[in-house]
Amino acid sequence: MKQLTFIFALILGVVFSTVANKPGKEKEVKIKTSAVCDDCKERIEKNLTLSKGVFEAILNLDDKIVTVRYNPKKTNEATIRKVITDTGYDADNLQCNQTAHDKLPTCCQKGNESHAH
Repeated sequence: MKQLTFIFALILGVVFSTVANKPGKEKEVKIKTSAVCDDCKERIEKNLTLSKGVFEAILNLDDKIVTVRYNPKKTNEATIRKVITDTGYDADNLQCNQTAHDKLPTCCQKGNESHAH
């Protein structure tokens, strides 16, 4: 009987996890940033993944594009861009929050050509 209960619970778990991960439950957006180094990458990814509704954020420093997977019922593209600008970086055509930008390490600020860490 215990084994039958365990198998039933296991089947229910698989069914519910499949339903929860249906296509269309999440979206993906790619956003151009002004990030320049690994510290920028870490800062942006951390702030995004701590945001409500964001599953994953991966910044490619070669093209400066962050790919964000998110739950559209909990957040949206405008909110995701605001997180990036409030972190101190540009997000597509939105300029960074200047106060946040000025608090970034000097090497991470726009216009600084010395990006060595």
